[in-house]
Amino acid sequence: MNARPPVAVTVDVVILTVHLGRLQALLVTRAQDPFRDRLAIPGGFVDADEDLPVAAVRELEEETGVTGVRVEQLRTYGAPGRDPRPERVVSVAHLAVLPEPVAVRGGDDASYAGWYDVAEVLTHPERLAFDHAEILGDAVEEVRSRLERTSLATSFVGEVFSLSELRGVYEAVWGRPLDPGNFQRKVRQTEELVVATGETRLSPTGKGRPAALYRAARPGVHDLNVPITRG
Repeated sequence: MNARPPVAVTVDVVILTVHLGRLQALLVTRAQDPFRDRLAIPGGFVDADEDLPVAAVRELEEETGVTGVRVEQLRTYGAPGRDPRPERVVSVAHLAVLPEPVAVRGGDDASYAGWYDVAEVLTHPERLAFDHAEILGDAVEEVRSRLERTSLATSFVGEVFSLSELRGVYEAVWGRPLDPGNFQRKVRQTEELVVATGETRLSPTGKGRPAALYRAARPGVHDLNVPITRG
């Protein structure tokens, strides 16, 4: 019988947000080899007595200081050679989104933590350690798809928001501008996405008509009765 090779399990946590009209990801700078000083998705090895989501939350806090984030599994990555260390390393990637960038700090295996423009990082995948460019790209495509068929977009904004702010989420994630009129029509056809609060808010400049404010129609992320498609 052939001996089974040693296998280690890690978790990686992709955290995305929209800031100043751009999709951003929380990344760290590695403090140790392999890939010292390269950018990486926060993560690390799973302890022997630890469940995967628990490990993901722990590693996120240790490397970035971020707490209280609900993560969900994205995909598993286990190609031979994806990690240069002697044992084979399988990573279970997790995903979460935030309504705004939170304060972060590098810690544990990370010398620095910060928010990075996703499009710029993916244009230069060599900046990322391991196969983290692939993981980040998969996470972005997953979010793009979920914006079409679920209420995930409301997780990127605050408790109350204008339709232009919500449209900004779709534009940042999909990477292209949307016609405001067509977008509002699609949102109004999708009853399970938002509801009006009856309140308004002036623009930051104080000019123009006050914008009507909305909130998520239901707590959490759920499927939409009418998808909001990219086409």
